[in-house]
Amino acid sequence: MPYNEQLAARVRQALAGLPAVAEKKMMGGLTFMVDEKMCVGIMKDELMCRINPDVYAAALQRKGCHEMALGGRVLKGFVLVGPEGIQKEADFSYWMRQALAYNKMVPRRK
Repeated sequence: MPYNEQLAARVRQALAGLPAVAEKKMMGGLTFMVDEKMCVGIMKDELMCRINPDVYAAALQRKGCHEMALGGRVLKGFVLVGPEGIQKEADFSYWMRQALAYNKMVPRRK
C-alpha cells in the first residue's frame, strides 16, 4: 500500500478552498504542495508534516509523532504522525495548523 487513501481524503478536505494546492507523488507517498512549497503528505498510514523547527522538539513529544528519516538521515522540521496521533479530529487539525502556519513562513524556491 503506497499511502492511505482515507487519510488523503481528510487532507484534501482540510486544504479545500486554499489557493495554490497541488498534489505530487514523491518519497513513496503523496505530498501536498501549498503555494508551491511542500506542506503535508502521506507515507503509508502516517501524516507527514513540515513544521517550524522551533517547535520540532515539543512536537516529538505528542502522541504518535516521530522523526522523519530518509536514507538514515533525520530531516529536522519534518515529522511523521501515526494513526494514533491523528485519529481525533482535534489532533488532526492541530497538525494541519502547524504545517500551514509554517508554510506561510517558508520562502518559495527561486
